[in-house]
Amino acid sequence: MFETLTKGFRNARNRLSGVTELTEENIDQALRDVRLSLLEADVEFGVTKAFLARVKGKAVGTVVETTAQAGKRKVKIGPAEQFVKICQDELESMMAFEGEAVDFAKKPKPTGIMMVGLQGSGKTTTSAKLARLLETNNGRKPLLVAADVARPGAIEQLQVLGEQINVPVFSIPGGLPLEICKRGLAHAKKLKCDLVIYDTAGRLAIDEPLMKELDEIRTSVDPQNVFLVVDAMIGQDSVKTAKSFHDLLGLSGVILTKLDGDARGGAAISIKNATGTAVKFAGTGETLDRLEEFRAEGMASRILGMGDVVGLMKDFDDVVDEKKAEQDAKRMLRGQFTLDDFLEQLQTLQNMGPLQDLLDKVPFFADSMPEGFQVDEREIGQIKAIVSSMTRQERAGAELFQKQPTRLVRVAKGSGTSEKLVAEILQRFAFMKQMMGSIGSQAGMLSKIPGMKQMAAANRLRDAVKTGGLEGNPMMANLADSLLEAAVAQEGGLGPGGPPSQRRAIDKNKKKSKRKMQRKSRRKSRR
Repeated sequence: MFETLTKGFRNARNRLSGVTELTEENIDQALRDVRLSLLEADVEFGVTKAFLARVKGKAVGTVVETTAQAGKRKVKIGPAEQFVKICQDELESMMAFEGEAVDFAKKPKPTGIMMVGLQGSGKTTTSAKLARLLETNNGRKPLLVAADVARPGAIEQLQVLGEQINVPVFSIPGGLPLEICKRGLAHAKKLKCDLVIYDTAGRLAIDEPLMKELDEIRTSVDPQNVFLVVDAMIGQDSVKTAKSFHDLLGLSGVILTKLDGDARGGAAISIKNATGTAVKFAGTGETLDRLEEFRAEGMASRILGMGDVVGLMKDFDDVVDEKKAEQDAKRMLRGQFTLDDFLEQLQTLQNMGPLQDLLDKVPFFADSMPEGFQVDEREIGQIKAIVSSMTRQERAGAELFQKQPTRLVRVAKGSGTSEKLVAEILQRFAFMKQMMGSIGSQAGMLSKIPGMKQMAAANRLRDAVKTGGLEGNPMMANLADSLLEAAVAQEGGLGPGGPPSQRRAIDKNKKKSKRKMQRKSRRKSRR
């Protein structure tokens, strides 16, 4: 995503990396790279010109601070970092919107959202995605209204999508769009739905009958929100489309679709500046969960090649059960990492969305990868097939493959892969397991985390019990397990030394014991 834009900003940053101050000359050279990438990414010419003028105006004559405060520590910065910061601020202001993404009506009146746009922009799918998103994140009870009678199969498509997300769909076979929307609103009140999404018709191009129909619907049902659905890949045409719809309907916002397939991304930057209407939501994939609220700061950061950590964490929170993840982490740190865990982690990654999109959110990932690098997601499918072809015993104990190499042959045949690939996957798994065990047994840099140091010590004691042949000694085995349990409990958030009440009791006993020893020592010295 945004590969074309990112390339220009990266080149500009590299051009300024060796300079000691920002001058008009070196800024012009850097902005030349940015200008080329903006125009190539289909950012409207007037928008590009205004953006470059504002960046240059802020950058020329700026006093470059040599350090900046980041929390409690100071970070060294230079002209390149200062230039990037100016670009980031400008990009954010070009795409940001104030207030909430959706204007909700006051209850008991249901909130209306009218979806408009050209044919093929993805209105019907986006209507279902938006219904799912607002139901999940905002606790709304939506109703989808199928008012697109012009496109064959549009009503049936919405009904299928509504069934997939368990949201009711209102339609009238052979009805007129205006009648469908009016009765749809009445039906929503009857079902006690507090959100109505109207999926209206589109055309291959803007025409008078379409605009008249949409204006009548808007006047009749009076929705709080009118969202224009725009295909991100149509470039500068998206700006003209947005302007035409905004002039007639007064758009509340824009929803960009197919953003994951657009390497240019000019529409995201151009629309607000050209029309005054901001992007509110972005579609980042085909599945119904791939719609997210548009975050200008995250998008600006990604365009500049600096990733989007907040977006990455949101993706993670959406698919991960925090309580289960914590329990799994404790178990893995004990060295209990199986191929089932390996498979589950791969599944979690896939649930978070396309891997390329995830990696784009990792800060400076693009800088370390060759140009045009693409993740091959087929490899994950092969790994899943390999692990799924194993028996329960093999997943629990991968060492069985070393004892009986014929198992390797069977798994390769069952997964439709080669023995070499199965062996490679087992090697990767062995490395991950060793890494998990190392974190659990050698605290190192993690020693400041509550309980980590104790966990490391307990793990080392357990290893000593095994290697010393003392497993048969119940006292030693129980001691190792008890220490490990205490460390795990402590690592689970009880802080150094356990709960506060327990820590106070331990401190009190220590002081008491110390005083007793001092008294004993004084008595001896008197004698």
